[in-house]
Amino acid sequence: MSSVSGLEDIINISFTNPDLLHEALTHRSYLNETDRWPYRHNERLEYLGDAVLELVVTHALFLTYPSFSEGQLTVLRAALVNYQFLAKITADDLHLQDFLHMSKGEAKDTGKAREVILANAFEALVGAIYLDQGYDVARHFIERFVLPHADKILKTKSYKDPKSHLQELTQERFKITPSYHVLSEHGPAHQRIFSVGVYLADRLIASGEGASKQEAETDAAKNALDSSTVSAAPKKKGAKKEHIRS
Repeated sequence: MSSVSGLEDIINISFTNPDLLHEALTHRSYLNETDRWPYRHNERLEYLGDAVLELVVTHALFLTYPSFSEGQLTVLRAALVNYQFLAKITADDLHLQDFLHMSKGEAKDTGKAREVILANAFEALVGAIYLDQGYDVARHFIERFVLPHADKILKTKSYKDPKSHLQELTQERFKITPSYHVLSEHGPAHQRIFSVGVYLADRLIASGEGASKQEAETDAAKNALDSSTVSAAPKKKGAKKEHIRS
């Protein structure tokens, strides 16, 4: 477990009350394994941080994209604050997993459960920054780590559901609707992992895994969108430039 001072260096914020930072980094499961930990779990800070995050992102998008409708702004905001996106920021940019206190079982977990823990910790950190440093510092933190990704999301259309996006592209470029088939299942009954392939006609173009068939299909669609089969295929002539729909 790394010292929290390392996290303060990453985010360039020095806490006046370090207890708030420790609380933000404490998952509920950790309290079940120790009787002497002096800090509460981070769920109250997560609740606060979620509200601060949504306000900052909403305000920033409103000012940055004046031509977007309410529906378009809502779709873009959802892409910026969903748990998968926040988990990626938390892991890649903040390395928050190196500072989190959680049970040994939770620390070994992967997939959606780990993503939810990381996303919740990000929101808890926002809440802690807000309480310790005020709204402006919390806003600057969000502007630094979250908002720069908005243009990329628009460019790659990752605001879309991957399966819907893949279907639109394959119909446009190949006149084919993709189909999904389970390739394999493994793991105990209460922790099944599904492997699903996505096909164009009889051709397997990508596969994915998940704790449910739906999650595996979504993962397969994401991988298909990244594959050369779809991304490098020529667009239909005369196709119109697409915008976020309300």
